[in-house]
Amino acid sequence: MKGNWIMNGLGALLATGRGLRRGRILTGLGCLCLLLASTASSAPTVSLGTLIPEGTSYHRSLLEMAAKWRKAPGGGARLHIYANGKMGGEAKMVNQMRLGALDAGLLSAVGLSAIEPAVTGLQSLPMMFRSLEEVDYIATHLQPILAQRLEQRGFIVLFWTDAGWVRFFSKRPVLVPDDLKKLKMFTWAGDADVVEIWKKAGFQPVPLETANISLMLETDLIQAVPMPPFVALATQVYKAAPHMLELNWAPLIGALVMRKESWQKLPAAARAEMMKAATEAGVQNKAHGRAESLKAAQVMKEKGLTIHPATPEIEAEWRRTAESFYPQIKDKIVPTDILDEVNRLLKEFRAQPSQAPTNSAKQ
Repeated sequence: MKGNWIMNGLGALLATGRGLRRGRILTGLGCLCLLLASTASSAPTVSLGTLIPEGTSYHRSLLEMAAKWRKAPGGGARLHIYANGKMGGEAKMVNQMRLGALDAGLLSAVGLSAIEPAVTGLQSLPMMFRSLEEVDYIATHLQPILAQRLEQRGFIVLFWTDAGWVRFFSKRPVLVPDDLKKLKMFTWAGDADVVEIWKKAGFQPVPLETANISLMLETDLIQAVPMPPFVALATQVYKAAPHMLELNWAPLIGALVMRKESWQKLPAAARAEMMKAATEAGVQNKAHGRAESLKAAQVMKEKGLTIHPATPEIEAEWRRTAESFYPQIKDKIVPTDILDEVNRLLKEFRAQPSQAPTNSAKQ
């Protein structure tokens, strides 16, 4: 190994140093130190962008993965994580990856769909899933298919994750769809079809980058935001939008993807260990993230957030609204084959004797 022959060379130099002047010894030692430093820093660098806030369990799992990558065989790799949207919104990060300016991204289905539209089948179907168990069942069957499609487009999936349920946070109470229609609501920038669907249903979507949410709430340019509770807590959004509707609107799905070209440049001896570390990070990411979202809601409640439970009557009204979106979502947002497969898998899951329709905002 390089480290061995460098240390052997250092020993040889010291052994023959008796016949050399002190200055020559120091010069030789200096050169070897430079060589050691050069070798230590020769591990490839991987840049990773994400909107995930620093300090969250999601961010910590990435840091732990980075530590394992540094220790991987063959020198591993040095992972530089740019959290908090430092590399821009998800659409921008995808473009940067395509240009080779960014190696990897932990993206939501919104960003992933800019690479492969079929990923929308896991997230862009409001109130399609009744429980996180259903989300897991669909994901288990769809994710291998989606990973293959993403690879065909030049991206390797290192792990999948989710953040539990998206809730509606608002400046004024929102209980039923008509309440939300009176408010200007954040939507992801760059998704014109989703904006159009909301508008046709009578809502007031305002497409923005996520970095602008807090400022826009403070200036009243938006008055409502759909997001998971842990994000609302981490970004302090709940202070400007102190009302949360406890409704299972949709899961927020994500994945860590890396340019195939960047992945293949990593030491061949390291890839298996690095993929193992990524898989472990994904499992931890998902489990801790779901728990963190539940805990975040309680923490925000203690700090002044008003949580409005969704009664069966309220849920039924939202479900009618959500289902009215489906004809427009089909093919325009979620490819027909993927939507058909989601429906088939849901029917299969719900037909199991141990499964009954559930509606728990705490799942």
